[in-house]
Amino acid sequence: MSVEKVNLGAAGELAIRSLIERAPLASSLAEAFKKEGFRLALVGGPVRDAILGRLGNDLDFTTDAHPHQTKKILKSWADNVWDTGILFGTVAGKRGDTTVEVTTYRTEKYEENSRNPDVEFGDTIEGDLSRRDFTVNSMALELTGVKPEFIDPFDGLGDLAKRVLRTPSSATQSFSDDPLRMMRAARFASQLGFDIDSEVTEAMTSMASRISIISAERVRDEFVKLLMSDRPRIGITILVDTGLADLVVPEIPKLRLEIDEHHHHKDVYEHSITVLEQAISQEERLGGPNLVIRLAALLHDIGKPKTRNLLEGGGVSFHHHEVVGSRLSKNRMKALRFDNDTIEAVETLVALHLRFHGYGDGEWTDSAVRRYVRDAGDLLVHLHVLTRADCTTRNAKKADRLARTYDGLEARIAKLSEEEELSKIRPDLDGAQVMSLLGIKPSADVGKALDFLMELRMEHGPLGEERATEELIQWWKARRHP
Repeated sequence: MSVEKVNLGAAGELAIRSLIERAPLASSLAEAFKKEGFRLALVGGPVRDAILGRLGNDLDFTTDAHPHQTKKILKSWADNVWDTGILFGTVAGKRGDTTVEVTTYRTEKYEENSRNPDVEFGDTIEGDLSRRDFTVNSMALELTGVKPEFIDPFDGLGDLAKRVLRTPSSATQSFSDDPLRMMRAARFASQLGFDIDSEVTEAMTSMASRISIISAERVRDEFVKLLMSDRPRIGITILVDTGLADLVVPEIPKLRLEIDEHHHHKDVYEHSITVLEQAISQEERLGGPNLVIRLAALLHDIGKPKTRNLLEGGGVSFHHHEVVGSRLSKNRMKALRFDNDTIEAVETLVALHLRFHGYGDGEWTDSAVRRYVRDAGDLLVHLHVLTRADCTTRNAKKADRLARTYDGLEARIAKLSEEEELSKIRPDLDGAQVMSLLGIKPSADVGKALDFLMELRMEHGPLGEERATEELIQWWKARRHP
């Protein structure tokens, strides 16, 4: 197929003009490549996003220059250059606020059991575009000609107008070349709100097992992008329906518990997705889109399938599902190679997500409120968001009562925080004071003494040094002479 120079009409010309105006550095970079006798084209997502009116500051280019030639040109143009992807043909640079990645024309595919693609450099932009994941990402804007030329050999513009995801080659061939594209389909459906072509969906379903050859890190990165999109429900549902989730996050499809006429309970899968959406609606409390709260919301009930118990006479219980779910969350996130801080935060939130339901109508003592704050630690606002999002009842009176009760708990936390600096709860004496008062050296006894003082602090609030000293000495005497 020859490269098609499309006559875009008024709308298309406007898109190109908008792209050039919004990415002025693209023109200067093109001049640098043209000066050395090479071609350069803006390609893929940035072209798509420019047409959609959502172009950002990260630009992707393709060129007939080989990687080391690209690196040399970028060094003369960019403020900073890095070549961590040079083996795959990619060199990156940054100039001002704009980051660029320039990749040599290439073709790539996965061998049957390989976790990394075999990359071969190509000679034409046509070949480069044919190897890309979806037609809406297989458009290019050639910048080194007399004037910018729009290149669209697979009617990506038409698919963009129809809001559909289709592959340049057959979906089977595309996903065989790179199985991660199956997850990208779900991710783009979430990010763009597009439908997936039926051939693509069929291939994803029949080839889902191929995702197992992809490294956990790459799978994680795609899953995170999906989860952080504006419409994660769309992508998660696609992963579940095609069977990809069974291999990537199997705990999620397991939430689709069977429900019979005698043992009624909420659809846990639907509930979890709704909790995710309701948490997203409160993210302004966390400063904007937040990966930890989204993961915790999605995973908070994954302990239910393992703890499900059918009760005599009807009904279902899920005793200690928060404990089981916390462990399962940790294991899944470790398998996906999440960083330790994120794993620990999500594990903590899943473990604590039911704590509020012991609050009743506000019967907790100040001590219990202090413990709630201490156990949440830096994740207190996350826990507020998760707990509120976890109310998906259709009973308006019950929902209103729960909201008002949690309002009351937050008010009590605020009042105690003002009085006692709850976020900085610590014993009234420090380790040095304990050792001086008790005449002991650093040892396990110091830790036990501090634990005793912390319990006093939690139970009674600030004691002051004088009373804390009296209590400590009495405790020490009782330990020495029981």
